[in-house]
Amino acid sequence: MTAGPDAVGGKPVGPRDSKGYKAFTWFNGTFLVLLCGLMLYPFVTVLAQSFSSAGAVKAGLVNVWPIGFNLDTYKVVIANDLFWSSYRNTVVYTLVGTTIAMVLTTLLAFVLARKNLRGRNVLIGIAVFTMFFNGGLIPNYVLIQTLGLKNTMWAVVLPGAISVFNLLVMKSFFENMASELEEAAQIDGLGWWGIFRRIVLPLSKAVIATMILFYSVAIWNDWFAAFLYLDKQELFPVTLYLRNMIAGASSAASQGAAAAGSTKEAISANIQAVTMILTIIPILCIYPFVQRYFVSGIMLGSVKG
Repeated sequence: MTAGPDAVGGKPVGPRDSKGYKAFTWFNGTFLVLLCGLMLYPFVTVLAQSFSSAGAVKAGLVNVWPIGFNLDTYKVVIANDLFWSSYRNTVVYTLVGTTIAMVLTTLLAFVLARKNLRGRNVLIGIAVFTMFFNGGLIPNYVLIQTLGLKNTMWAVVLPGAISVFNLLVMKSFFENMASELEEAAQIDGLGWWGIFRRIVLPLSKAVIATMILFYSVAIWNDWFAAFLYLDKQELFPVTLYLRNMIAGASSAASQGAAAAGSTKEAISANIQAVTMILTIIPILCIYPFVQRYFVSGIMLGSVKG
């Protein structure tokens, strides 16, 4: 048999064998590698600064490799008991806050996804309204103080318990599920709670993992709520500890610098880099395990508004 015009060496040539496709693949791969490099560059630079000497950091000589290798700042930060208590507080706030947020968001999204619910549009409208308008900083502070939540963990984890954006994404995800599944479950005698627990939740792993990532990162990185509502240092999250050390507003930062003696200059120069690296380590460890659910969870939950 004679090879046709679209064959090479007797084998048919497919679209993936064309020069245009190969050129596109090469260009696409190169572009993505460069884009990843741009995304990693700030992190690598901060990591290099955390291990560099004060003079090199101040002179702007540190790029992607440490200059004047230095561990003094790490030793000072790690030796500070307040840092570890703040770290423990952040872990507790994140676990408790994410659990509360996921329970409330999942239950409310499931209810709002019922198209036969009376007043559904009103409830959705109220939720969307809060995305654009809120009472303001002073009324929120007065509310927290009046409820007796000031200087408690609940002042940090409760005000942001439901994110309307996450709620709408999860609601859309539930709406996209096949209604036949719920109908079959009702025929088998399951109530709404049984449908939610045995049908909806097992099929929602992607969006649940995505929402857990969103909530946990938001709570972990939040320092402003703690700055407003917490006065006791033993309740501070690690992000507020970081903010105070950078600003020089915490007595713990002054005590740490004094204890370092000759390393005081190094602390003032690269304390920000050191504390940033120590703060983001848990998020870097968790993210790879939920990253595979991220795209599918967002896309499936955004098909319909």
